[in-house]
Amino acid sequence: MKIQPDRMDVQAITAHGPGWVAVDHRQFKESLVLSSDGYLQRWNCDRFEDLGPEHFGALAEHDCELVIFGSGNRLRFVHPQWTAALLQRRIGIETMDTAAACRTYNVLAGEGRKVLAALLVEPSA
Repeated sequence: MKIQPDRMDVQAITAHGPGWVAVDHRQFKESLVLSSDGYLQRWNCDRFEDLGPEHFGALAEHDCELVIFGSGNRLRFVHPQWTAALLQRRIGIETMDTAAACRTYNVLAGEGRKVLAALLVEPSA
């Protein structure tokens, strides 16, 4: 699916599909973390089952107001204790499937929000 954000003055997700996400037209086939302030890094988890509290604790170190967690090909929620570090820093977290997370990130980043997307990119079936 091709995505066109309203504004292109921030790092944007330009497309996504099964097993990949494109950030500013650069395709990635692995899980990643990106932010509206230009941060882009591989996220060290290939499957939902690989996730743990350390993954979300590391997200709390970023200067953001909201984390959009893309849980992969379908909506899945992590244990609430895993996101405690985010809540302690007053950082909100929203969970949705990765496709919805891509769209939501673009809308919020385009509005100038300090948003971070943690996207689980699972291999296509």
